[in-house]
Amino acid sequence: MAHLYKKNALFSLMLMTILGISCSKDDQQNSDYDNNKINLVIADNFNLSAFSAALKRSGLDKSLQEGAGPYTALVPSDAAFTAAGYSGAVGVMTANPTTISRIANYHTLDGKYELNKLPFLFNQELRSRGGKLYATHWIKGQDTILTLNGSRVISKNIPASNGLIQVVNRVLTPYLHDLLGDAIAAEASTTLFTQALRSSGLLQTINEAGPYTIFAPNNTAMQAIGYISIEQISNTNPTELKRFVNYHIVKDRRFIYDYILSTGPSNSSRQAMLDGNSVTMTLVPDESAVGSFKEITLRGIGNTTEVKLLKQDILSGNGVLHIIDGALRITQ
Repeated sequence: MAHLYKKNALFSLMLMTILGISCSKDDQQNSDYDNNKINLVIADNFNLSAFSAALKRSGLDKSLQEGAGPYTALVPSDAAFTAAGYSGAVGVMTANPTTISRIANYHTLDGKYELNKLPFLFNQELRSRGGKLYATHWIKGQDTILTLNGSRVISKNIPASNGLIQVVNRVLTPYLHDLLGDAIAAEASTTLFTQALRSSGLLQTINEAGPYTIFAPNNTAMQAIGYISIEQISNTNPTELKRFVNYHIVKDRRFIYDYILSTGPSNSSRQAMLDGNSVTMTLVPDESAVGSFKEITLRGIGNTTEVKLLKQDILSGNGVLHIIDGALRITQ
C-alpha cells in the first residue's frame, strides 16, 4: 500500500512538473507577444475601425505586425471614411479590393515621420508605399497646423512599438496619373477646357515641368462664355485660347487648405496666375466651427460674381487640379 502511495505521489509530482513547465512556456510566450504593434494600436481604437479593416483587406496588417519597422501610418478617421462614401468597416470590407489596397498602401510610410518636426513650409514631399504625398507645417493664428495633401492631421505622433500613427480628417486619394494633363483629361466634366489646353499648346507645358495647379472650369462654365464644343475650340485662335487658359494656371502646387492657411485676417488674398494677372481668393466660413473656414471662392479681375469649387485637390504626380463652376475672366 505504501509502495502504491509512493508511485502515485511520484506520478503527481511528475505531472505537476510537466504542467509547470508548460505553463511557464505559455507565460513566456504571452509575455513575448507585442500587442503594441502599429496595426494592433489602430485595431484597438474604435474611431479607426475602417482603416483597420483596410489593413486587413489589403494584407498590410500582417506586414505591420511582423515587421520591425519603423513605420508611419496616416490613418483616416471613421468620419473621414464616411465622408468618402464608405459605410464604416463593413463598407471597406465589401469595396473593390484593388481600391482598398491602393488606399492602405498610400497611407503607409516606411520610416518614422514626426510631422511636427518638419520645417515650417508648404507641401514638403514625402513618399509612401503608394506614391508621393505632401506635408505642410504652418502656423495659423494661435494654432500650429499640419496637413497632408491639404487634409488636416487631427491627432499626431500616437506611439506604437514599431512606429507612429498620424490621424487625418480625410481619406487621401492615391493619384492615378503622373502628369497633370492626363489627370484633367480623365475628368468627364472638363473635356472642353482640356481641349482648350491642347489647342493653346499649354498641355505640353504643364506636362513637361511643374508643379502646376489648374483651376479648370467645367463644361457648363465653358459653354457659358461661348466655348460650345470641342470642334469650335479646335478652330479658335490659339493665342486667344492661351490668354484664357493661362489665367487658370498657377505655377506652384496649391491645395485648397493652403489658401486657408496662408490668408491673413482679411480672409482674402490674391493669387498670381501664369499670365501675371491675379485672382482674388476669399475664404468661406465653416458654419459648424466658429472662426474656421472650409473652402474658398475665386474672383477674376473681370468676374462679377464669385466662382465656386465643384471638386478639389485632385493630385497628380506633377500638380493639383481643382474644378470650378465658372470661368475666370480678365475683362467683363
